[in-house]
Amino acid sequence: MTTIQWFPGHMAKARRQVTEKLTLVDVIFELVDARIPLSSRNPILDELIGDKPRIVILNKSDLADEALTQKWVSYFNKQGISAVPIVAQEGIGMKKVMSEAKRLLKPKFDRMAAQGRKPRPIRAMSIGIPNVGKSTLINRFVKKNIAKTGNRPGVTKAQQWLRLNKELDLLDTPGILWPKFEDPEVGKKLALTGAIKDTILQLDDIALYGIEVMQQHYPEQLADRYKLTAEEIVLPSPEMLMLITEKRGFREDYSRAAEMIIYEIRSGKVGRYTLDAVPAVSIPEKGAE
Repeated sequence: MTTIQWFPGHMAKARRQVTEKLTLVDVIFELVDARIPLSSRNPILDELIGDKPRIVILNKSDLADEALTQKWVSYFNKQGISAVPIVAQEGIGMKKVMSEAKRLLKPKFDRMAAQGRKPRPIRAMSIGIPNVGKSTLINRFVKKNIAKTGNRPGVTKAQQWLRLNKELDLLDTPGILWPKFEDPEVGKKLALTGAIKDTILQLDDIALYGIEVMQQHYPEQLADRYKLTAEEIVLPSPEMLMLITEKRGFREDYSRAAEMIIYEIRSGKVGRYTLDAVPAVSIPEKGAE
């Protein structure tokens, strides 16, 4: 799989807009996919955000390996970054996001009160790569569909201020992807989880990668889903694709089988999984020498 170059014009514009609007917000809601907490983080965000208070929101945590999600939360916390697992689709974890935002901003709002300034809603900015669930998060906060959603990257095309409730104003932003993926493995992970449009890569390549990672890390789940024997579960991924095609009665329609495998991995039908390993050595905490 070659290095992917993909930086649409609206994303370059979004990057500029984020920089311009940072002074207007109190806290950043950085949404990532809980299955790929590192690969779905945008490397340019650290330089854009600086020291602005931030909460890393690990969305789709119901699809991720639960034990590894907790390790990722600890990893971010060690760096002085708050992290909250949520399931935006179900509204799970939303109260925790708000309580964490209030905790982070209490010193600032206490200072404002001491100065005699009237209370106001928290002003947050949601940032994340495409298809991590930003619009779904917004709709869950207000309990109605005010933001357009779609299970494909690039649905949100412009910034918009939204009054979510009496406690929170949110500046929604389009998904920002970085100019290129230096590591092809990152591109594969983004493709398998649906952050990249399926038209950019070959479906069979994505399916073969999905088979390989499930074989390596979650073989029992893969075997259970496709009724594979101990001998079959260790087959090379191309042979596995052909075998699953046959088992599902698709004759020799490997493209159809590849599409099915990708869908079933993405939707959790093959079980929960996390593709990013928690780094053994965490980045030193802020302020550490």
